Amino acid sequence: MARDKNQDPRRLDVRSFATAGTTLAGSWPQQEFERLGASLMRGAHDEAAPVQWTVHGELRPVTGGAPQVWLQLAATTAVTLQCQRCLQPLAEPLALDRWFRFAESEDEAARLDEELEDDVLVVTRTFDLRELVEDELILALPLVPRHENCPEPLPMAAGEEQGLEETAPNPFAALAALKRPRGAD
Repeated sequence: MARDKNQDPRRLDVRSFATAGTTLAGSWPQQEFERLGASLMRGAHDEAAPVQWTVHGELRPVTGGAPQVWLQLAATTAVTLQCQRCLQPLAEPLALDRWFRFAESEDEAARLDEELEDDVLVVTRTFDLRELVEDELILALPLVPRHENCPEPLPMAAGEEQGLEETAPNPFAALAALKRPRGAD
């Protein structure tokens, strides 16, 4: 399929894309996202769902200034994580829908980032949309993945069940015994 070089998602000319008010959509195999794969359960990345994505560009008018370049990114996929309670596989759907404002320079982006709640990036003629999708999917991962109700709770270690009912000895009891004068027992 022939594609306009300004609309190649791996080398997107952000300004011309936004000026045209264009929308692109596609799908990438999840295996291409190596950094995302490092956060997934071992072996789950090989049979993972594809990453479906859509990006829309627009110029927003500004009173007394040049229009602002904006991109809207939406992406979905499903990943398999390891539940931190039972250590079993956990299927987790990921979905994002974010707007990004583009600044003309790193300095302007840093200033706007401090002043505004918006996500600010620097405008470039060769923007790699796949990297942005991967970054946003990584940020969408749960901090502590776990089932609502684990299918198989972890078994208790031998002797651990008895220790639950017994109270632990006071660690300061030995110090108190040392402090007592001899023969005061």
